[in-house]
Amino acid sequence: MRHHPAGFAGARLAALIAITVICAGPEALAQDVEQAIDTRTQANKEGVASQKKIDALSDQTDVLLSEYRTTIKQIESLRVYNRQMDQLISSQMDELASLQDQLDNVELIGRGVTPLMLNMIDGLDKFVSLDVPFLLKERTERVENLRTLMDRADVTNAEKYRRIMEAYQIENEYGRTIEAYSGSIGEGADERTVDFLRLGRIALVYQTRDGLEVGAWDQKNRKWVTLDSSYKPAIKEGLRVARKQAAPEMLRLPLPAATPAGGES
Repeated sequence: MRHHPAGFAGARLAALIAITVICAGPEALAQDVEQAIDTRTQANKEGVASQKKIDALSDQTDVLLSEYRTTIKQIESLRVYNRQMDQLISSQMDELASLQDQLDNVELIGRGVTPLMLNMIDGLDKFVSLDVPFLLKERTERVENLRTLMDRADVTNAEKYRRIMEAYQIENEYGRTIEAYSGSIGEGADERTVDFLRLGRIALVYQTRDGLEVGAWDQKNRKWVTLDSSYKPAIKEGLRVARKQAAPEMLRLPLPAATPAGGES
């Protein structure tokens, strides 16, 4: 059997194609060329579409990668935050335990402080009733308010104690101040409106609105007594000083005990 070289076979195939093309004519050739161009154009379009898909996938991959890295950073931040919160919660639990111990102690202390505060209020009440009777309504109401305060569950023992000490401080201040205020003395037909002058706790005197009568509180006998007219100028001037209508000056008043009309000062 005779064997033909590969080159000979290829040349023969090319010759056959050439003969076929020549035999087919110009029209067939144009159709083949146009078909080849269409095929190439379609292939180019598909290539462009594929490239767009590849580019889109690449962009999506970049976005997903960026989101992944951001998420990893957030997770790490949350881990750090959670560790910090664990420490904070542990510290708060210790603080709550300490506060509970303090509350337990406060309850024990409260049971001991409450009788003391009640005794302080009773003492203040007794003091007001035995003291010179100035601003008696105001001072009595202050004591009653303290008693009401002691029955309130929504007020802490610390606040109750503060209010009691405040009342004691107010009473203490009375002994170092001078004051003028209006009020009344007497009862029934003898009741009359007067202006009171208080000099600390040393003296409590009064003058009627018409200025015709002056008097003073006799602490020893616990009653009001009328003074002779020689005290009128001093009491009138004392009222002006207390109201800041005149400069302070020496006043001649019945101290420490009041002198009845016609008696010696």
